[in-house]
Amino acid sequence: MSDQPKLVIGTRGSPLALAQAYETRDRLQAAHEDLRADGAIAIEVIKTTGDMILDRPLSEIGGKGLFTKEIDDAQLDGRIDIAVHSMKDVPTWLPEGISLPCILPREDPRDVFISPKAKTLADLPKGAVVGTASLRRQAQIKAKYPHLETITFRGNVQSRLRKLEEGVVDATLLANAGMRRLKYEDAITSVIEDTDMLPAVAQGAIGISCRTGDERMMNYLAPLNCETSTIRVLAERALLRVLDGSCRTPIAALAEIDGDEIYLRGMLAKPDGSEVLTNEMRGPITDPDGLGTKAGQELKDRAGEGFLSDVVQA
Repeated sequence: MSDQPKLVIGTRGSPLALAQAYETRDRLQAAHEDLRADGAIAIEVIKTTGDMILDRPLSEIGGKGLFTKEIDDAQLDGRIDIAVHSMKDVPTWLPEGISLPCILPREDPRDVFISPKAKTLADLPKGAVVGTASLRRQAQIKAKYPHLETITFRGNVQSRLRKLEEGVVDATLLANAGMRRLKYEDAITSVIEDTDMLPAVAQGAIGISCRTGDERMMNYLAPLNCETSTIRVLAERALLRVLDGSCRTPIAALAEIDGDEIYLRGMLAKPDGSEVLTNEMRGPITDPDGLGTKAGQELKDRAGEGFLSDVVQA
């Protein structure tokens, strides 16, 4: 075999990102005999702006693309063949020349509550401090539990758990999918039902991108794609697209498959939790984009111009 790998995977370097890259590698090797030889698949770690700036909220420094731009550049330059992304970090519009043909089977999309001091958010005493970098989580906490304080809390899963242990905050919220992929289930105090806190768009889903028109990579990825997960993610991302979603906007959505229908719930909130708009819609499984677009437009119409401009400035 030549020294050159047949396929190079690009990924961020956090333990969770690497776990997702290894899962992708393992699935590729299970599906393709020619990728099982030693050295057939290489993993290249790419540091992104979002990984380097940890002292400010994402909303202040440019939003979601901060976790993907350098990886996209490496892909377009030909340094990597495919890239593995947490779908909730992927911007609403993909850069020209990059396609996303593959969504792996989705993990549990719910959030989890982690605290040494209480079993649930509702059990925290007045003035307790919850650390989270997510405006979506902050807005929902402020709306339901106005007696709690929230502070911006960034870093990878390990650093957030360490800050919690050190008493910087009384509790934090993380994605159940990430905790499960890292085998950190024992650290979870309780899982938050999606009726209590709607998840981020595409939370728990891993997306794999390649260069547009790269038939070889498309063929490698085809057996890995989960059709059900793709339908759900497409519906949620369509809602996000209508609302021009970024890290500056508290938006949540969850699509579920119910027979031959998609059941989609959406949320748009002001960052301070003073207004929370929600909706739910059903539509045919054959048109996830249409359902998401319709649901997003309904929220946008109800919000009106002022609502969204307040959100963007916040």
